[in-house]
Amino acid sequence: MIETNRARLRGEFVENYDDLVRDLARRLGSSDFAREALHETFLRLDRGTEGVSLRSPADYIFRIAINIAKDRQRAQSRRLRTSESDALLEIRDDGADLARIVEARSEIEALKRALAELPARPREILHSISVEGQPVQQVAARLSVSIRTVNGDLKLALSHCAKRLDCALIRRSGGPRFCA
Repeated sequence: MIETNRARLRGEFVENYDDLVRDLARRLGSSDFAREALHETFLRLDRGTEGVSLRSPADYIFRIAINIAKDRQRAQSRRLRTSESDALLEIRDDGADLARIVEARSEIEALKRALAELPARPREILHSISVEGQPVQQVAARLSVSIRTVNGDLKLALSHCAKRLDCALIRRSGGPRFCA
């Protein structure tokens, strides 16, 4: 019976190969993929047919090919996900390392010392405009000084801090900005 099933399946496979390719291609969306699935199916025809009575060898072959194709699609999608996760593992961590953290803390301490060296009004103007984001007009009104005085004190404070931190003062249309 084993030899009978093998011979019957192989005969059916050879006889209906073109029809199987056409039907599988319609189902799978690719004739190349259908051919690959059928080639693997041919290699598996010997397995699992001992003592089994096959009513429709063509349907049996088609079902094996469909299962093989589904298994390949699942494996391929897993490989894509694996390669994507491998790509994610390759991403460089731009987070702060210990040296950068120490350097940043050192710069913060230097800025605090530079701010402490400033007179009270320029220090308050720098804080109000740069940290709190208050407009120059509002700071001038609150301190009862002119806008020109506020701009002068801001420039003085920024220049002093830039000099202490050993960095350049950037001049932009919106007024001077701190270090480059």
